[in-house]
Amino acid sequence: MKKALPYLVAPILAAFGLLTLFLSSSVIFDLFGVRAQEGNYVLFVVWANFLSSLCYLFAAYGFIENKKWTVTLLGISSSILIAAFVGLFIHIGAGGIYETKTIGAMIFRITLTVIFAALAYFTIARNKKQ
Repeated sequence: MKKALPYLVAPILAAFGLLTLFLSSSVIFDLFGVRAQEGNYVLFVVWANFLSSLCYLFAAYGFIENKKWTVTLLGISSSILIAAFVGLFIHIGAGGIYETKTIGAMIFRITLTVIFAALAYFTIARNKKQ
């Protein structure tokens, strides 16, 4: 099962990365009129999601190739998202406008990224000496 797990996780992570890349870049670059549909988005949160999407795509490759740096990459992504989440609360505290759904989405994204990082650690890094 441990050998099959990376092959199961990688497509899920890649799909999540592609979806995140599409949605965040659509807001950043105002593609397909998505920016207007998003309402009161917080731009630095969108940029954090964009950077994380790139990390997800490279990490999906790292899962397939059994690379130890996959854990580091997902750890960096988690750190970016946590920093953005803290920044979001500072933004909210300063009276900045935001969508309530952003808080739930950030909690979901951080949790999922930490789970992917843990899976990478237990399936790749912990079993590999480099």
